[in-house]
Amino acid sequence: MGRQHVGQEFGLRRARTVRARRERKPRAIQEPGAFYEYNDVRINRFSLSLLRLFGRGVPDVLKESVMDPIGASKDWKWIPYGNSIVEVNGKQIGSVSGGTRWGGGLWINSEDLARFGLLILNEGRWGKRQVVAQQWLKDAVQPSEHGPDYGYLWWLNTKKKQWPSAPASSFAALGNGSNTIWIDPEHDIVFVWHWHENRAMDGMIQRLMAAVTGE
Repeated sequence: MGRQHVGQEFGLRRARTVRARRERKPRAIQEPGAFYEYNDVRINRFSLSLLRLFGRGVPDVLKESVMDPIGASKDWKWIPYGNSIVEVNGKQIGSVSGGTRWGGGLWINSEDLARFGLLILNEGRWGKRQVVAQQWLKDAVQPSEHGPDYGYLWWLNTKKKQWPSAPASSFAALGNGSNTIWIDPEHDIVFVWHWHENRAMDGMIQRLMAAVTGE
C-alpha cells in the first residue's frame, strides 16, 4: 500500500475515532426539578417558544422593550441561524440562538453590554422607569438545589467556585469567546470584558476588588 493510501486510511480511521469519542449515548429522562445539566439545546428551544408566544422576533421584542429604553445604540444585532426560519402567523421569522455559532448569535459592543448590566444591577430600573420586573430579576439569580452555580441564564458564584476572589452574591452573563458581563451588587460594579481566557477572570476580579476596597 502506497504512502498516500496509508495516509488516507489513517485519516479516515482517525476521523471515525473522533466521531466515536464525541458520540453521546441516549440517557434516561430525569424528572423536572430533579436534575441539572448545562446545554445549548434548551436555550434554542426557549427562544423558539418565546417567538411563538410573542408572535414576532425575539430581537424585535428586546429592542422595543429593553434596549431602546436604556439608550442602547443601533449597532447591536441578534442574528438567527440560516436554517432556523419558522412560520408564525403567516410570516417567516428567524428563531435566534443563545450562542454565536454557525453564523448566528448576538453581536454587541461593550457600552451596550454595560448599559444592560447596569439595568440588571439596578434591579430592572432605568431612571424612573421599571423596565424589567424587580422580583423576576431577584428570582433569576437564586441558586437551585441541583444547580447552585446557575440561575435563569446567569452564572452564579454561590459556592465561590466560579471566582474565588469575588463576593458570593456576584453573577455574570458569559457568552461565546468568554465575552462577559460581571455584576457585583455588593460593591455596585458592572464589568464588561471581551475575549479573555476563563482562568484570567479571577485575577482581574482581584484587581477590581483591590481598586475598590483599597486592600
